[in-house]
Parts: sequence; structure tokens; C-alpha cells
Amino acid sequence: MGKHRAPRRAKKQAETTVATIPPVPRILVVEDDPETALFAVHVLTRRGQFEVVHTADPAEALRLVTDERWDLVLTDVEMPGMTGIELLAALRLVAPSLPVAVTSAHVLDGTLTSLLGHADDYLEKPLRVDSLIACVTALIGQGRRPATDAGL
Repeated sequence: MGKHRAPRRAKKQAETTVATIPPVPRILVVEDDPETALFAVHVLTRRGQFEVVHTADPAEALRLVTDERWDLVLTDVEMPGMTGIELLAALRLVAPSLPVAVTSAHVLDGTLTSLLGHADDYLEKPLRVDSLIACVTALIGQGRRPATDAGL
């Protein structure tokens, strides 16, 4: 008698699913006050799980935005060399779809408020953890609002 073999079972094809993990959102913090910068970077990195880069130099920030991909810029209004308002205007020229949030320790008057109308959001200093995370998360989620006729 010959050998009897059990029928071979078809090998199950291994199903491989490649999950695409979205890149971690990148935030550029432009702040000349070391304590505020350290606080913002710490909160956004640890609590928000964002990739955060800090520079105290607005001109360097402009170069970084021109050369790299960013999801948000968080900038102070009052800085030496180039103000946050001047940086905001320059950012609108090189990266019009990039959301920008502006921070200030001072109560804003009508003129400054109208200039800040080109920003996507405003945060008052001292920064608070909950409002910083909420602002950044919302802006990254929605992206830049379309410019109006009066805006840049």
C-alpha cells in the first residue's frame, strides 16, 4: 500500500496593513524672553506632543519658515530688531497659508488690534497651559483661514 497524505491546507496569505502615521505637527516659537520661550516649548512638547523649535530672532524665524515645513508659528509682538507685526507681514508673503498666533504682555490698543487682524489668534501673556494648548490645537486642526479683502 502506498502512503496516504493528508491534503495540504492552503497557506493563508499574510495580510499586511501599513498604517500611515501622520507627521507630528511642527511649531516654530519666536520669543525673545527666555522664561516665556522655555514655558511655551515645554508645554507644547510635553503636554501637546508637538515638535517645537524656538528662536529668539525673527529674521531667523523667517528663514526657517522659508526653508522648512511648519504647521504653526507662535510669535511675540514686541521683539528687538523686527517686531512680531513685521514678522507677521513677512510671513504672509512667504507662507500665506501658515497659521500664526501672536502673544503680547500688553493690552492692545485699536491700531495694534487692527494690525493683529492678520494673525489667526492672539494669546495674552502670561501664557496659560490650557489656552495655549487649545489655541495651538485648533489652529493646526483648521489651518489658515482664507484672507479677506481687508486682510493680507
